Amino acid sequence: MWITPSEVREYSDIQAVRERSDSKLNVDITRAQQYIIAYTHNDFSDFEEIPVSVKTAALILAEAYGHNANISAKGIKSETFDDYSYTAEDTAISADSLDLAALLDDYVIVKPNSGVTMRMRKL
Repeated sequence: MWITPSEVREYSDIQAVRERSDSKLNVDITRAQQYIIAYTHNDFSDFEEIPVSVKTAALILAEAYGHNANISAKGIKSETFDDYSYTAEDTAISADSLDLAALLDDYVIVKPNSGVTMRMRKL
């Protein structure tokens, strides 16, 4: 693993993430790593050490996955007082909203499309 559960706990300000068990945080970390590998098309096996920006992206994603797992377990909270009612729902964090491109774009491996490459020239 690129990061540890204790690193996620130390990074996170979200209490629910800090209280997650090591086994649950390991799942969050694995999901974060797989997202990064899929995004970059790079498994970082050629690197002696995982770059700091990639570790940072993994921390941010693991925290988001932990937060999302916690709120999906809680569900929607709704209360009614006399003639007044409200519904409160925590918002899930989308991986697209985390702006990880700035951290990961330097490590993206561009894969060629399988197919025919056509080159055109002016006649």
